[in-house]
Amino acid sequence: MTRRTRALAVTTALSAGLLAGSATAQQATVGFLMPDQASTRYEERDYPGFRDAMAELCADCEVVYQNANADAQLQQQQFNSLIAQGASVIVLDPVDSSAAASLVNQARAQDVKVIAYDRPIPDVPADFYVSFDNVGIGRAIAQSLVDHLQAKGVPEGAGVLQVNGSPTDAAAGLIRDGIDEALDGSVYETLAEFDTPNWAPPEAQKWVAGQIQRFGEDIEGVVAANDGTAGGTIAAFSAAGVEPIPPVTGNDATIAALQRIIAGTQYNTISKPSEIVAEAAADVAYTFINGETPEAETTLYETPSQLFVPEVVTRENIKEVIFDGGINAADEVCTEEFVAGCRELGIVE
Repeated sequence: MTRRTRALAVTTALSAGLLAGSATAQQATVGFLMPDQASTRYEERDYPGFRDAMAELCADCEVVYQNANADAQLQQQQFNSLIAQGASVIVLDPVDSSAAASLVNQARAQDVKVIAYDRPIPDVPADFYVSFDNVGIGRAIAQSLVDHLQAKGVPEGAGVLQVNGSPTDAAAGLIRDGIDEALDGSVYETLAEFDTPNWAPPEAQKWVAGQIQRFGEDIEGVVAANDGTAGGTIAAFSAAGVEPIPPVTGNDATIAALQRIIAGTQYNTISKPSEIVAEAAADVAYTFINGETPEAETTLYETPSQLFVPEVVTRENIKEVIFDGGINAADEVCTEEFVAGCRELGIVE
């Protein structure tokens, strides 16, 4: 079984309508535009997953990958360039979800299909949206932290911090909504929250450092919206000499986050192998290239959508979900510094 099929088995099968098997596909140019480099996932998982899936579906298709490095104007230029190159489909993970509305309108005028990827485009419906369930992600990581604090006997009324994602990212807003659901319904108090510009870990670190000075030992946990902001949060506690570091959530299951979970400095993350969404986007793109209409499971922001259900990962299930499930190989994660922790968890002998 290949890594790709193992990953598909971990989540859920694609709907039959997305599996375009027609032999009518023509040679086509397909754009794959990602938003930033604050997270390593785009180069490590998303682009390779999309590229490989497109190669299987359409060997004659050309995939053009570019990363905007958190610059909405640069992404506009990349988008324009793809249209000038004759792209028939553009997969777009927008830097700025609001600004991306004009890109969708521009593509529609040129009869170019736009697949919103990971981050939705609320103001103008794209042709399709493929992502994980972002509200579910926020709810899951926050509820996992709440359950953990209760299991530890942390009393009612204790305080937590909330480190959200970028204010220009509609997906970050959905994650925040899910976090709010879980925290607002819990027995704990949100001491303060922060929208992290461009998801930048140094911005999260700087803000959390200020909150440590402000609240000190009253901080019993932190809901960080992704692994980058989690890393910045943990760095702030470490620099302040806080020991032990309060439990910190994450999202994306990056290698660095998995290593922190093994080491015990990060409490959880979300197993959402990006290849799953990338492969779904490739199937949708291939369907459009064939002149067909992909079937959707749901609708979000008036856009036909395919949403996948993520899974929370902690030290208790990291071996089963990540390593036994074929998401990552042990030698990718269990480098010298983390071998002892990997042995403790049974990941390596």
